[in-house]
Amino acid sequence: MAVKNVLKLNKLGKLADQVFGDNYKLHDAYENPDAIIVRSFDMKTPYVLPESVLCVARAGAGTNNIPSKDYAEKGVVVFNTPGANANAVKELCICAILLSGRKIVDGINWAGSLKEGDPSVAKQVEDGKKNFVGGEILGKNIGIIGMGAIGILTAEAAASLGMNVFGYDPNMTPEKQKKLDKRVKMAKTLDEIYANCQFISLHLPFLPETKEMINADVLNKCVDGVNIINCARAELVQNQAIIDGLKSGKVNRYVTDFPVGTVLNIPGIITIPHLGASTPEAEDNCVSMGGAQIIDFIENGNIVNSVNYPALTLAKTPKTNVRMTICYKGNLDIKKLAKEAKINVIGFALATKGDFGYAIIDSDNINKANCQCKDLKPIEGILKVRCFDN
Repeated sequence: MAVKNVLKLNKLGKLADQVFGDNYKLHDAYENPDAIIVRSFDMKTPYVLPESVLCVARAGAGTNNIPSKDYAEKGVVVFNTPGANANAVKELCICAILLSGRKIVDGINWAGSLKEGDPSVAKQVEDGKKNFVGGEILGKNIGIIGMGAIGILTAEAAASLGMNVFGYDPNMTPEKQKKLDKRVKMAKTLDEIYANCQFISLHLPFLPETKEMINADVLNKCVDGVNIINCARAELVQNQAIIDGLKSGKVNRYVTDFPVGTVLNIPGIITIPHLGASTPEAEDNCVSMGGAQIIDFIENGNIVNSVNYPALTLAKTPKTNVRMTICYKGNLDIKKLAKEAKINVIGFALATKGDFGYAIIDSDNINKANCQCKDLKPIEGILKVRCFDN
């Protein structure tokens, strides 16, 4: 296989070279890469995607920095790495729960203001600690909104710390629920979470329907002195509603991993500088998963964990001499088109996701030098066709 070029738009660490191996060359800048791997780099306008790119892997779960739908229109598959950083984010969420229950940050800041070498510091501490009294989390109710990889780990960790855990996820499947820790109870509605939980932890993507889901109306439904934990996305919370809630006593504490100007230096708001996945372990896990997805796609045409195309894999057979993959949009009869292109299909798989479809065709009669790809590319709805050796 000819060496493939992968453009990295963020630093990835030393593990990246090991993940990709000798058949792939990583570049900090390259005009015609076969693939791109990215962390937080903003790929939206004015970034121009090179036409050579087959796929983009986001070394993380969120893809708000990638115009995934636009790339789907170009036949470019966008991957993410769900669960790869889940433990790191879970640990930060547990830290945030503990910080919100007690005035630990206030106390640390106050202790840091004491004069070094002052012999009266010990007495000042004993006299001043009464100003930082907080409550324990043992026996308290916590609502976990969104039971994906991070939400489940956070729920189970909170249960292990003695909290009464209520999960909510409209997409929870019976199979997934069977594997859930029995100490975690699933709520039927969000209102059940709001009305009963002293702590609420958010684990949702930012979508039009989740924008500012924690707002004044929702806070009015919550118990007095509620603690809101947001290690998911800044846009899930209406900041002014939180500020007003702190003033009225409806909100006890708001911990966010997404500081913005309107929430800085406000009593009751703890701002963490987006540290959720900022561990060497999480970064390595994301690069390993993202790299594996790029390699499997480039070499085999398989799609795993794509946000804009369906998941699809097909095992190769010894009779296959060439594999063809097709990204398309709309209702196309791919098998019929393959037959019209005189492709002898010996292996076939197809799946759709929304408006977009993806097909894998194995054949023993495709001549790469004069590939039938050329017959399919001009067809309306065909976005990208690729042929490569078995």
